[in-house]
Amino acid sequence: MLITIVIALSSTFINAQNNEYNLASFITKGVKATNTHHLGNAWLNFLVEANQDFDQNITQATFSANSTLDWHKHTTPQIIIVTNGKGYYQEKGKEPIIIKKGDVITCSKNIEHWHTSTVNSSVSYIAIYGNEPTMWTEKLSRDYYNMVAQKLKDKK
Repeated sequence: MLITIVIALSSTFINAQNNEYNLASFITKGVKATNTHHLGNAWLNFLVEANQDFDQNITQATFSANSTLDWHKHTTPQIIIVTNGKGYYQEKGKEPIIIKKGDVITCSKNIEHWHTSTVNSSVSYIAIYGNEPTMWTEKLSRDYYNMVAQKLKDKK
């Protein structure tokens, strides 16, 4: 009898919490993304979507190892917080780098760039960016990705 009461109260308490607060978790991968602007497997977890009171999107992206993401840019700055794994990051006209768990990188507005997993490691990051659509500018070819991977293979 006591167990039944505890379970009933716990359920009520949990549901009350969900109704009073807008909760999200970056622990889960989110939904599998369609392969429109990437090759390989990717998941998106929309943690916070911009609205009239908060004009920023906060999205967790997870890419399996050896995935690509096309060149793109944003009309607002973008902040990338790497939460797990290793990835590549490159801005147009600059050398690519390896990003890893704990790294935070800021990309200025209207800078063409790409970021994704390394050949041998998945990557998860939280991206913070404004409430404007991403502008996809150019396909990132598998050949270019492989060239970056080869160039950075000995770097930690």
